[in-house]
Amino acid sequence: MSAGPVAARAAPPLIEMRGIKKFYGTGAAQVRALDGVDLVVEEGEFVAVMGSSGSGKSTCMNILGALDAPSAGSYRFKGVDVAGLDRDQQALLRRQYIGFVFQSFNLLARTSALENVELPLLYRGYRRARRRKLALEKLELVGLSDRAKHTPAELSGGQQQRVAIARALVSDPAVLLADEPTGNLDSERSREIMELLVALNRERNLSICLVTHEPDLAVYARRVLWFQDGRMLKDGTPAEVLS
Repeated sequence: MSAGPVAARAAPPLIEMRGIKKFYGTGAAQVRALDGVDLVVEEGEFVAVMGSSGSGKSTCMNILGALDAPSAGSYRFKGVDVAGLDRDQQALLRRQYIGFVFQSFNLLARTSALENVELPLLYRGYRRARRRKLALEKLELVGLSDRAKHTPAELSGGQQQRVAIARALVSDPAVLLADEPTGNLDSERSREIMELLVALNRERNLSICLVTHEPDLAVYARRVLWFQDGRMLKDGTPAEVLS
């Protein structure tokens, strides 16, 4: 008798942390930046990571971005054990699968918006015509195709952050890690950047992990994680966590 078709194995989550700990220092001076964090993020989620200064949220994001390694526990990205990768493989993971956006825009001052967006593709050896085509597509995606030749000094803060987002997206990453991306912007520009992130998440199914200390920004996410003293105390919708 046939056993019937074999059930398809479910794809692993985009991000899976189990028992993640991160310690700095030793003995009485030891700081437990993370103290046993479990976290699963599926593809297409928009997650806001919140907590006061020293809560562990930035340390968690650094580990998610393979910029730092945990002291204990396991971190899998698309089912791959990140700790099992060597330095070159971790660099490849960051370059091909993870887009980074920071509070400071980190744009090259004397370089046009287009050339700033092209930069990751230059490092990957893309030919000039291909780089230019992909960079222009991403500038159009963030609403700045008409500012391609402008340098950062000729752009507003909000426009500079849009260029930084386009640069983070030019390699078509699996996840965008945004660390206080509106920290240097006024409230109106902050709203515009958050609306752009929401559109990218909903229309392109882009996975986003956002670090913020502002509840007004966290409500744009579909899920909020609240960190305190190295532990994740809350995990739910913005209404559940922020009420």
